Amino acid sequence: MPDLLWDDVRNFFDPDLMGALPDVCVAGTSVEDWQAVFDLVRSSGWTWEYSEGRVAVPLPPVVEVLSRPADAETVNLQVWPVPAMLAIFRPMSAEEIDFDVDLRELQGQEGVDVLCGFFTAVGRRLGKPVVMTAEGDYGNPVLGFDPAADRVVLMADPRLS
Repeated sequence: MPDLLWDDVRNFFDPDLMGALPDVCVAGTSVEDWQAVFDLVRSSGWTWEYSEGRVAVPLPPVVEVLSRPADAETVNLQVWPVPAMLAIFRPMSAEEIDFDVDLRELQGQEGVDVLCGFFTAVGRRLGKPVVMTAEGDYGNPVLGFDPAADRVVLMADPRLS
């Protein structure tokens, strides 16, 4: 049985309500947690590309990424868990793992299932909650992976969105 049903969460997947790129966060992280995400990406079979500025380069150890000077080129780790879904990680701080997903790619039950599977993979690897909020609305999570429940759960009422 799926973690969430499309009919129950369709408002949380509406780009007009949530913004096309909702914010996803794992708080209270460390360099080791970031390295665990890099290792998950490498070992998962997902397609990925790491870039500094607009140049694709090999994925370095995360300690090198997080110790870059403040004025260095922006880095992105683009991950495609499935061909139709892109997650963009932006390693800027050891204390928080942030990434975006594009809701326009995640419509219908299949999109919900792909997102839940991805959140679950990241959350299980880290043993931490993975929380999604509307774009720019960091204090109000709508859904996310709950390590205690070992699944993705609702964190807000989708009928109120």
